[in-house]
Amino acid sequence: QVRLEESGGGLVQPGDSLRLSCAGSGWLFSNLPMGWFRQIPGKDREFVAIISYSGGSTAYADSVQGRFIISRDNPKDMMYLEMKNLKPEDTAVYYCAANARGKDMSTLLRSVDYWGQGTQVTVSS
Repeated sequence: QVRLEESGGGLVQPGDSLRLSCAGSGWLFSNLPMGWFRQIPGKDREFVAIISYSGGSTAYADSVQGRFIISRDNPKDMMYLEMKNLKPEDTAVYYCAANARGKDMSTLLRSVDYWGQGTQVTVSS
């Protein structure tokens, strides 16, 4: 089984920083393009950031460009999302995502093969 598990969410104030982690198991982590998505109540799940299987390429949503950094550590089967200067509009459930080996990371923008269960991030003063 391919399993993804997020951690690191919590309650923070505007301007704070937070790091989310995604741990993989039952799969070859280095073969999979991956990404982060988020969903707030009443809205569709939206793209945040994606990363190629090797970590050599990344892409970000305009709303987080310059504030968030996606990275991965393949030998540790880990992916991260470093979030800086958090804003109230960043409040959402954040999901780790991956697609099957051989797919380009851009395919995550159309469909996702594997999802984590999500972790809540709340930004409030």
